[in-house]
Amino acid sequence: MASDDIAQLADALSKTHVGDGELSYKGLGMKLDNAQSVEELVHEIEQYQGLRALRLEGNTVGVEAAQAIAKALESKDLLQRCYWSDMFTGRLRSEIPTALRSLGSALMGAGARLTELDLSDNAFGPDGVKGIEQLLKSPSCYTLRELKLNNCGMGIGGGKILAEALTECHKQSSALGAPLRLRVFIAGRNRLENEGARALARAFQLLGSLEEVHMPQNGINYTGVKALASAMRHNPELRVLNFNDNTFTKRGTLAMAQALRHLRNIQVINFGDCLVRSEGAVAIAAVLREGLPILKELNLSFGEITEAAALVVAQAVMDKPLMEKMDLNGNCLGEEGCEALREIMQNMDKGDMLASLSDDEGEPEDEDDDDDASDECTEDDEDTDMVKENGVNGKEESPTKPKSSAEIMSFLSCPSVEKLIQLGEMRTNLNQQADAADPHTAADVLLKITSLYSEEAETKTAVLETTDGVLKKLLSGSVLQSYCFLSTLLVKMGLLKGEGKMKKVSVVPGQLLCLEHAVRQDYFPCHHASLLHTFMSKNTEALESCSSARERLRAALEKRCHDQF
Repeated sequence: MASDDIAQLADALSKTHVGDGELSYKGLGMKLDNAQSVEELVHEIEQYQGLRALRLEGNTVGVEAAQAIAKALESKDLLQRCYWSDMFTGRLRSEIPTALRSLGSALMGAGARLTELDLSDNAFGPDGVKGIEQLLKSPSCYTLRELKLNNCGMGIGGGKILAEALTECHKQSSALGAPLRLRVFIAGRNRLENEGARALARAFQLLGSLEEVHMPQNGINYTGVKALASAMRHNPELRVLNFNDNTFTKRGTLAMAQALRHLRNIQVINFGDCLVRSEGAVAIAAVLREGLPILKELNLSFGEITEAAALVVAQAVMDKPLMEKMDLNGNCLGEEGCEALREIMQNMDKGDMLASLSDDEGEPEDEDDDDDASDECTEDDEDTDMVKENGVNGKEESPTKPKSSAEIMSFLSCPSVEKLIQLGEMRTNLNQQADAADPHTAADVLLKITSLYSEEAETKTAVLETTDGVLKKLLSGSVLQSYCFLSTLLVKMGLLKGEGKMKKVSVVPGQLLCLEHAVRQDYFPCHHASLLHTFMSKNTEALESCSSARERLRAALEKRCHDQF
């Protein structure tokens, strides 16, 4: 080793931090190639009694150097925390697994019991995960509380290996009566995609101990998101969820919303840049209304959310006393929408918590939904399952509907006033066709009934009584279910941009007048009226032919909202 290299190493080691059980070489930029290059470092490790934490991040360690360090660690049975991120810069990928195996074998041989392992920013790929696989399965990791593998390029294969290792660790530690209780999992920027996400979701569901999950930028779309959402429900102590920059769309967001209903300890939600979109934002708002009592931060930025949906989210944080930050930047609010959002937050005395809106994309140029058809489900597809009340996957079977009579089916296939009146007491059977777990069908049923409204006494009575029965049932479930129904209704009426191909109706005055009647009834909650008012207050071509009925409905909604305070 050249004398100038030795001098440089000696200078670097002189800056080593020693104390409180920690030996740190963090950020010294040392190039450690062989055993000779780490002689002094190894000596310090060997001489350090009671070593509990070793920081090697920000250096570059070769195979021989790693083997020498490993030799020094073989007697360090008290070691608990390994901060080994950014440790292989400039190394061949083939070298890294060998180096990791050496270090892992030393920890296992020493009988160390790790609580924290940080290998972030090492870009070691699936082979690198194989390099720590045995360590993760070993007793040295039965006590692991924090696992950080951010920006390691694990890929799908690495995600599967990691999931299997965590599962085995939990199995073996459980057999000894002290199951693995991992609390923090960080694995952003790893290209896990759906297969890797699903494999990890199975491991997370088994663990049930997670408090923080950070998996941004992993190329996960709704199928992987749904699996992760199911797993999150089994981790009731979750405080932080960060899935930034994946692709939720409607199905993934509804699954996450359903999961959030079970997570009362959540403090931070980061679904920014996840294409939550407007229907998804309304679903998140429903969960905010219903729970999440200690939420502090909500990030729904860059999600293609339009003005009215953003305002519904803002209204939903009204009763969250611990809220510190809400980020809706980069959405599609438009200049007036941004101003309306700022105003509503100021009126709630929460203006300071609203993040900048400087990157707003402006109002969407068109309201055509066909562009989402290739990615999202149609109204007959499986997304209706996501608002069901029970089940890990959101796919538990709802109670079997009674067989519909020929008269009911005849009415629904071709509705008319005559058929509705002829049904008589059988009109109550229409309630059975309106299931909140199937918001598309429920919205269709309601729109067919209300389209028949007229001021003729017998017709008016029949339509309003039937409307009351249907809505009373649809709005009696969870807030999430009822919000999903109302958002679907708004999409069909052309008042909310939806996803997938959904047939819209030409709104007629009677439909608005039936809603006007409904919002005055006790079964119609005030916050549901607030949601409808937000959308009815927007100028839209869909209601141009119903201006008088629209004004009557708006007045009724305003009164109901005012009565709330």
